[in-house]
Amino acid sequence: MLAVVALIGAVLGAAGVVAYDRASPGPLGAGDTARVERVVRAYVLAHPELIPEAMQRLQDREQGKAVAAAGDLTRPFGAAWTGNPQGDVTLVEFYDYNCGYCRASLPLLKQLVQRDPKLRIVYRELPILAPSSRAAARASLLAAAQGRFAAFHDALYAGGQVSDATIAAAAARAGVDLAQAAAFNARADAEIARNLKTAGALGLTGTPSWVVGDRVLAGALPIEQIEAAIAAARRS
Repeated sequence: MLAVVALIGAVLGAAGVVAYDRASPGPLGAGDTARVERVVRAYVLAHPELIPEAMQRLQDREQGKAVAAAGDLTRPFGAAWTGNPQGDVTLVEFYDYNCGYCRASLPLLKQLVQRDPKLRIVYRELPILAPSSRAAARASLLAAAQGRFAAFHDALYAGGQVSDATIAAAAARAGVDLAQAAAFNARADAEIARNLKTAGALGLTGTPSWVVGDRVLAGALPIEQIEAAIAAARRS
């Protein structure tokens, strides 16, 4: 039914003809309404390929509203970004250090930055997969606050399964001062809470999830699909 409603615009010309023939303002009568419904039904049956397109447009529209209501997602926490700091498009990744698909996306993100000198990528912690995810997110946010995010990010993913030991090893490799963690954790938890709330508002159900422009994407995606979304955001 939603698809049919979305398609009414596509057949507005036919409905307009009916209204024009009546040559009078006001709501359509029962007879005219039935005629419009028959036109819409016939059009949908003749062009069923439009239903997925209409549903996608409806979903994009609703996602756009949710993204706009979420505030400025493109403002990074500290140094939790890569690419061009003055980029004209920002790709936002919601990720979890226990997410294998997030780890597998690392080469893709590096390739995106290499191929698009006007792109900036902002990273947002979404620790939802395991208890150790929050510990990793706290350490990552501390690294971002100390300007060591990129080095820590790569080191922790390269370190294998997330644990206190691998977090400490990644911090040492990146030059992160974990002695500041106790005083910093309240700030980190506030950022994590904001990200979790935003993820709920956007309907994110897993990691990695992506926001670019007013579109929300989910899962480990081919680079071509992400680049198409970036190009669409750039056009808008």
